[in-house]
Parts: sequence; structure tokens; C-alpha cells
Amino acid sequence: MKRKKKRKSSNKISNLTNTILSILKKDRNQSFNYKQIAAKIGVNDASSRNQIIKTLHRLAAKKEIEEIDRGKFKAIISSEYYTGIVDIGSRGSGYIICDDFEEDIYIASNNMNKALHGDEVELYVYKRRKRGKLEGEITRIIKRAKNEYVGVIQIHSKYAFVVPDSNKMYVDIFVPINKTFKAEDGDKVLVSLEDWPEKADSPYGKVIKVLGKPGDHNTEIHAILAEYGLPYEFPHEVETYANNIDTSINEEEIKKRRDMRDVLTFTIDPKDAKDFDDALSFQVLENGNYEIGIHIADVSHYLKEGTILDDEAYERATSVYLVDRVVPMLPEVLSNNACSLRPHEEKYTFSAVFEMNENSVIQNQWFGRTVTYSDARFAYEEAQAIIESKSNEIPQEVSLTGKVYKADQKIADAILTMDKLAKIMRKQRMSAGAISFDKVEVKFNLDETNNPTGVFFKTSKDANKLIEEFMLLANRKVSEFIGKQNPKKTFVYRVHDEPDDQKLAALQNIVGRFGYKMNFKDRKSTTVSLNNLLKEVNGKKEQNLVDTLAIRSMSKAEYTTNNIGHYGLAFDYYSHFTSPIRRYPDVMAHRLLQHYLDGNKSVNEDAFEEKCAHSSSMENLATKAERDSIKYMQIKFMQDHKDQEFLGVISGVTDWGIYVEIIQNKCEGMVRIRDIKDDYYHFDQDEYALVGDETKNMYQLGDEVIVKVKQADLVKKHLDFTLIGKPEDK
Repeated sequence: MKRKKKRKSSNKISNLTNTILSILKKDRNQSFNYKQIAAKIGVNDASSRNQIIKTLHRLAAKKEIEEIDRGKFKAIISSEYYTGIVDIGSRGSGYIICDDFEEDIYIASNNMNKALHGDEVELYVYKRRKRGKLEGEITRIIKRAKNEYVGVIQIHSKYAFVVPDSNKMYVDIFVPINKTFKAEDGDKVLVSLEDWPEKADSPYGKVIKVLGKPGDHNTEIHAILAEYGLPYEFPHEVETYANNIDTSINEEEIKKRRDMRDVLTFTIDPKDAKDFDDALSFQVLENGNYEIGIHIADVSHYLKEGTILDDEAYERATSVYLVDRVVPMLPEVLSNNACSLRPHEEKYTFSAVFEMNENSVIQNQWFGRTVTYSDARFAYEEAQAIIESKSNEIPQEVSLTGKVYKADQKIADAILTMDKLAKIMRKQRMSAGAISFDKVEVKFNLDETNNPTGVFFKTSKDANKLIEEFMLLANRKVSEFIGKQNPKKTFVYRVHDEPDDQKLAALQNIVGRFGYKMNFKDRKSTTVSLNNLLKEVNGKKEQNLVDTLAIRSMSKAEYTTNNIGHYGLAFDYYSHFTSPIRRYPDVMAHRLLQHYLDGNKSVNEDAFEEKCAHSSSMENLATKAERDSIKYMQIKFMQDHKDQEFLGVISGVTDWGIYVEIIQNKCEGMVRIRDIKDDYYHFDQDEYALVGDETKNMYQLGDEVIVKVKQADLVKKHLDFTLIGKPEDK
């Protein structure tokens, strides 16, 4: 009997060239032989090994890889490797934001190579273009953006999975059953990533905190904080340290300071404020000029460098203002008591004192540590009533005490005089090219269980602008005082770069649809155009949309030691000095100012630049958490209005639907394209519209529409609307 010849395997490995390149690029500092590559691919037959050997030699001949030793191959380092930040889409693919390219680089989901949203990565950019976009492959994760995620746990008999809340997290997280931290099935948890094995589809993690049941108010608020790595309580040892600080005002310390306790001093803050960072003092000098003091809580007197309290404050970097609570940067004993400039109490302060004439021209200035006494505390509404009535009597309906409150004649006169000076300074600032962003803030009336009973809008009036102008003055003059010194001294600046031309062009394209014209020829015409736009849109249905788009067209303000000025305020020098209770950069500014007032040399710039970067990053996270908490409360509010029809404005158009913002309460939700039943609609990108195939009916950005709540999902934080139609159709 003839023996059958063993047939050679003819299975061709698909996409072998790209697979080998991917392996070598991923560990491009390491060399591999054909056996190691075969093991990584998961093949061990002779045919596969031969294919790998041939492909390796072919790639080496083409100079795409190099043979550094007999049979050992390595990726060739070329200029085609770049670094950037990952921006994940909802389906696992995404883009890399990279400084080396004007456009973002598309990354297919199979080329993500375990990178997650926000990660800093190394990537290889292909020379070819796909769908008109540069395309790339992630070769190395340089730095994870985060290692902790919030999600709902699904427990099985021997393992569990956490389904992340964020739609930017495209994979579930595998959790061994012994690392579930006693979580129950369906709990909302915080999970920490531990490993992502090479052949595993999901990263491995462990539950580090059980947040509670989805939909519960405190669970969802704590989940928002946890998602951004923000704490909601102080460690016990930090609280203990803070509670043991000597907060008394003593004569020995007073002697080291300028004593301003006899000068008329008062605060103006929101009526529900608990921490008062700043106070104003006022007196008329013998020469007829005004001496105005901007007095800031001297937090650095209590917050000593190198202590666990300072370490905690630095890590937090900012207070977080959620809809129903404040998560403070400092423990309550400092934030609401020792540092807070409460009425009828002496306090240690850090002050900027200015002598000004009636035209708001500064004749003299002084910076230093002081001790002050607050004679009165005003809410913005009370100060506004004085300004509007031009009298010293506060109407009963805005009084803090619930009865007519007689302001001291001197305080009333001070507020009226400072209002005049503030208006002159504001006019000068606007003439210099400042941009007037007075975006409407959404606020909620809450009952005792934190359920929203109503929505109101916070607007900036003369009393708010009075405080704003004097705080801006202090911030500007402190940074100018240090910034103009020679030799140069390291300082913490608050900078704002010029807007991006492409973003301005996109803004023009959109607002042009509402009939607004803009001119971006130069800096002056740009600021005039932006201010005119913000003024014209005030009170109109599209105001919130246009305000939001205008703000997005701007660069982000940030902290840095490299002063490039502040575009939005039209200041060459600007810092944050006036809110050290709630912002760590202000604490750094206080310390540096005193350091230089004492005649010391400049400090290490690199160390402070690192602190600035951290502060900017934490501010960004806090802003996102604040935004998420507003969205959460809006959804909670709309749950009780499901049978009501609302007039809204189309605030966004995508290929999966339209976003609608309700005019009455600024709540934004989505109408999904599949739920519009009267026609088959497609997305017209050029028109920012959904267009019906047969009817040619158009739903365009800025159009008014009538909607009803379809679903208000607190857990997924989704608000879905049903489209009723346009007002003219009813």
C-alpha cells in the first residue's frame, strides 16, 4: 500500500505584513526573531513560520525594518512616529490630536492597541489617506489618562464585569470574583485598572469603592466626582490637622501687618455663599482721591508648605461647585471659618490697596499683608438695590434678614462711588479690546431632599460687575508688579491665547445662518465683532447656542509661568490672586508675591510650571464635573414634566439626530433620527440640517421646534425628546 504524502499546509496568514509591522512598532526598542513573532501571532506550523521568515526578509530588503543581528529584526525609527492625545468615538475608533498636524489623525478600532480616551500615545502615521483623512496606528501608550472608571457591576458565579458609564470607554472591565469589594449585582462602583493581558479583549480591574444603587441622588453625584478622580471627603488625618491649627488673631502677628481694621470694609457675595474670599475697603483721602483696598483671605498664613494639609490642597487644586453642594479645596474650619471674611470679625488678609482719582486713574499702589475687620456683609441683590435706587435703604424683598435693612450711609456712598469707578474701568477695558462674555448660568431651586423644584438663570448685574472689576484690577496689578521686574522673576500667570482662525471661521459659518455678520480681519475687528454679536444675540432664542459657540471658538485659559497675556480680558499681565480659599494658583501667587516683597531671588521656574499644569488639569476636570452635575439635575427636573410640550431651539445636528435646547429652562436633549416618522431623513453637513428625502422638510441648526420628553434616564444621563413639529405647523 502506497503511503500518502503529507500535504504541506497552504494556509496563508492574512494581513501578515501589517501584523509584523505592528508587533515591531509596538515594542520598537526590542528585537524579535521569527519564533517570537510566531508565538505572538499564535501559530506554530512550518508553513506559517516560513511565511513569517520570508516576510521579515522582504520587509528588511525594502528598508521597512532592519536585521540588527542574525535572524533578529527591529522596527526602523523614522520621522513617521508622532505623539498625541487619544479622542475616542462611541464605537471604539477615534482620532489623535497631534501638534504636528493641522488635522486630527483617524485611528480605526483595530489599530487602537488598547489605548483609551485621553491617553498620551505614540503613533505611526500612514502616508496614504483614507476617506480624505490621515490615518494612523497606535504603537505605544506613553501615559494613561486615568486608571479609575465608574460603572455598573454585573456579577456572575466566578467573575464579574463592570460596564462603564462613559461612552468614551469602549470596553467593559473584567473583575475576578475575589476583587469585587463586596459589591452586589447592579451596584454602581468605582473600578481601578490593574492589567490588560495581550490576548485579552478586556482590561482586568478591581473594585475599589461601592458608590451605591444607580439612580440614587448621592450615588450619582458621587459617581460624577469619581469619574473625574475628584474626592468628596477629606482624609481623617487632614481634617484632624486642620482642626488643630491655631486660628486666633494675636497681637504679635498683627504687629507684622498693616492694620486696616479702622477702615470701612465690607463684602458683597451671592446670598447663599459660605466662604468669603474677598472684601473691599473704602475711604476718601484728604486730597480728595479714594483709597480702595481689595482684601483677600490670607490662606497662606495657615496653609504651610510641606504639610499634609498643603499636599491635599495642591492635589485638589480647586473647589468643585456642583448643583447641590460645594466640594471645597480646604476643610471647613478654614474655608468657612478661619479664612472666610465674615462680618464683624477680624481676619488676616493679603491686600492690594490703590489710591485712585475720580476717573479711576491709579495714583499709588501698595501690596502686602494686612489685618482687617468686615463691617458688613451684602448679597449681590442688596448691593444692586442700593445702586439702582441710589439710596442707602435696601428693599425688604431682597433683604437677607427678611426686614428692611438700613445700610450705613457711608457704606451706601462707598458702593455708589465704587460702582461709578468700576463702570469707568469696564469701559476702558472694553475699549482696549476685552470681550464681554456674560453667559447665562443655569441654577436650580432645590427642596430639602435635593430634588429640583424650579430652574432660574443667573445674570450679571452692576453689583456683580463692581466686584468683578476690582478683582480684575487686583489680579492685573499684582501680576504686572512682578512681571515688570528686572531681572525676570518666576510667577504664576493666568493666560489666554488668541483664538484659532479655523474656529472663528466655523463660528462665522454658523452665526451667519441667523443673519449675524462678523469681521475677523485683525484683532480689533475680531473683538468688536464678537462683542457686537454677544450684544445683538442677548435675549433672543438662539442666545445660549451662540454664546456657547462663541466661547468654544476661544482658546482655553490656563495657568503658566510663561506670560503671553490674556486675550479675552485684553490684559498684558494677569494672574489669579483673589480666591485662595477655592483656587490653589492664588495661594501660589500669594506666596510668590510675599517672597519677592521680602527681597528674595526668583524661584525655580520648572517646578512652578509643573504646578501650573496640574492646576490647569484639575480645573478642567472640575469644570467637567460641574457640567455633568447640571446635566444630571436637568434630567431629574424633566422627569416630572413628561406630559408637557416645550418650545426649543435646535442646538446641534448630527447624522444620528438633532439636539434641542428648551428655551424655558435650557435643558438639552436629543431627538433621534429614527424617531422622526414622517419621512426618511438624512444629515446634510453643509446645511447643518436633517433633510427629508421626499418632503424636503428641513430641521436646521437654530430652528424652533416643539418637543416632549420621551425618556429621562438618570443612570445613563440621557434626555430623549419626541419631536412634535415646528411652531408654524401647529
